[in-house]
Amino acid sequence: MAPAADFSAAAAEAFWDERYTQNGRLWSGEPNAALVRETEGLTPGSALDLGCGEGGDAIWLARQGWRVTATDISRVALARAAEHADRAQVTDRVDWQHHDLGATFPEGRYDLVSAQFLHSLHEMPREQILRSAAQAVTAGGTLLIVGHMGFPAWENDPHPGLDFPTPQKVLASLDLPAEQWEVLVCDTHEHALTGPDGEPSTRTNYTVKARRHPTAR
Repeated sequence: MAPAADFSAAAAEAFWDERYTQNGRLWSGEPNAALVRETEGLTPGSALDLGCGEGGDAIWLARQGWRVTATDISRVALARAAEHADRAQVTDRVDWQHHDLGATFPEGRYDLVSAQFLHSLHEMPREQILRSAAQAVTAGGTLLIVGHMGFPAWENDPHPGLDFPTPQKVLASLDLPAEQWEVLVCDTHEHALTGPDGEPSTRTNYTVKARRHPTAR
């Protein structure tokens, strides 16, 4: 009989540390396209990047003038991100913090809170984390959540138990008071990518973007 799966926070951290260790660079280093698109026109201020990985989004935000707090469960990813920030000469604009977001959450309020593809094969209280993300948005600030709607076509749903909620379900789970928030985007979009065979493909993602009213507490 196979051993029971370990869904502990320690197991999740070990999983991600190993995944980053086995790859010289896991992600492209470029900012997520939805982040670039949805922050256009925003005045740079303080930003919180949840699940920052190797730092592509946080470094891009810092280059645009934001002061960024960036978190991840993997210390390997955070160390790598700090190296990339140093090369990009934005070290003084990014505070890298280690968090298992289901247990600890960064302090403070932010003008932008971004959760880009905050998915995990391990158990994670995602709805709780995203509600904490909303609470961390200051008056007049923006909440931006981007996620996958499913696996890419070539992976053929390798983890059928993994939940990929619709943007409407994500928005409903946030339970944002209408008198305090304006929902700006709640929709899906296609993301172009290249499959392992070199053939062009697409993956369906979603965006939820909301602005806390300037007078909200």
